[in-house]
Amino acid sequence: MRIVIIGGVAAGTAAAAKARRNNEEAEIIVYDKDEDISYSGCGIPYFIGGELKDGAQLTPRGPEFFKEKYNIEVKTRHEVLAADGKTKSLQIKDLSTGREYVDSYDKLIFATGARSVMPPITGADLEQVFTLRNIRDMYRIKSFLDERHPKEGVIVGSGFIGLEVCESLKALGLKVTLVERLPSVTPGLDVDMATYVEEYLEAKEVKVYKGVSAKEITGKAVILEDGTEIPADFVLLSTGVRPNTEVAAAMGVELGETKAIKVNRQMMTNLPDVYACGDCIEVPHLLTEKPVYRPLGTTANKTGRIAGEVVTGGDLSYRGVLGTGIFRLFEKTIGLTGLSEKEAEKAGYEVVVCHNIKPNKVNYLGGEEMIIKGVADRKSKRLLGVQIFGGEGVDKRLDVFVTAISFKATVDDLFHLDLAYSPPYSTVKDPVAYTGQILENEISKI
Repeated sequence: MRIVIIGGVAAGTAAAAKARRNNEEAEIIVYDKDEDISYSGCGIPYFIGGELKDGAQLTPRGPEFFKEKYNIEVKTRHEVLAADGKTKSLQIKDLSTGREYVDSYDKLIFATGARSVMPPITGADLEQVFTLRNIRDMYRIKSFLDERHPKEGVIVGSGFIGLEVCESLKALGLKVTLVERLPSVTPGLDVDMATYVEEYLEAKEVKVYKGVSAKEITGKAVILEDGTEIPADFVLLSTGVRPNTEVAAAMGVELGETKAIKVNRQMMTNLPDVYACGDCIEVPHLLTEKPVYRPLGTTANKTGRIAGEVVTGGDLSYRGVLGTGIFRLFEKTIGLTGLSEKEAEKAGYEVVVCHNIKPNKVNYLGGEEMIIKGVADRKSKRLLGVQIFGGEGVDKRLDVFVTAISFKATVDDLFHLDLAYSPPYSTVKDPVAYTGQILENEISKI
């Protein structure tokens, strides 16, 4: 059996490795048009800011590693131009030599990932303007910062990557401005929680413009649609990503509601022997069961593993995504999982929310307040989502909430969890338990 995988970052290499563990005889080949494979994209901002000194630590596994350990042939700088499901053939271009040739497959896996969205901004092609999606982008940005020493940076977009790079640029001494076209920063957070992030950014001397789009970039400034000019000699466009689906769609693979590749829970597309995984697919939300597009490294690894299992005869199925995310912003941590209040209302739930402000550990050992927003359904009492803004310990609480939501916990279940307690780590009644109590009290009023 010949298994061909298009794309070699998280999902593609996970699929290849799992397929090899299941089948020692299969011929497995991975094509990737980039130079780097299996890299840790989430670590990129920390190299840019100098916290990580050696960028090579983000690319620990090259083609040689996969050949030696798994007997998998990985061809970088090779672009798949077209695929034909009837003949099970692929048109390949070697980007290093320009040579084109035809390959064949028995099983085909699309792990083509996503690419940065380029907003229609005049001047977006100037030399001081960057997007950040892969290792090559990282090195280009780092070289520019080291060689040109810009003083004023503008980040267009306030998602996770934009805010992580904001911290990195401030660490390098740049004056930083954020531009967000939506009414609040950090898309994914409800406005009431995003307000805490915005206030914190301003306390860190990061200027924030909301509800306005960038219209033009010149050699010295970013011009907003309302005419505001922001001085800038470095610009990062961090306005989201879209799935790479062109080759798959041209082949006849069906796209879903989100315009990403539509797959079932075993990563099968509508075409026989054709699968897809990672940032190019849509997945079911664990709560609503409706398709969503959530390009995350954790999801890419899971769906890649499932694809590798299924193409070799296994029976793994994907259960769904909660959209869990977490990132550091200077000394604070922002985390979220499940449905926001707005999303829960849209999904038809009778929504109850709470805002719980409690210390992460006892005050006499330096406890620091964390703000937890809980979202629940009044009828079923099920916990639907959580958003947290705080310092140390946000990750611990977030993962407890993720587990609770995944196993359909009700708000009163949170009180009964036998969580670890010791003064250096928590309060005797943990903020998780408090969140459950507050929501239960609100629900029980009626």
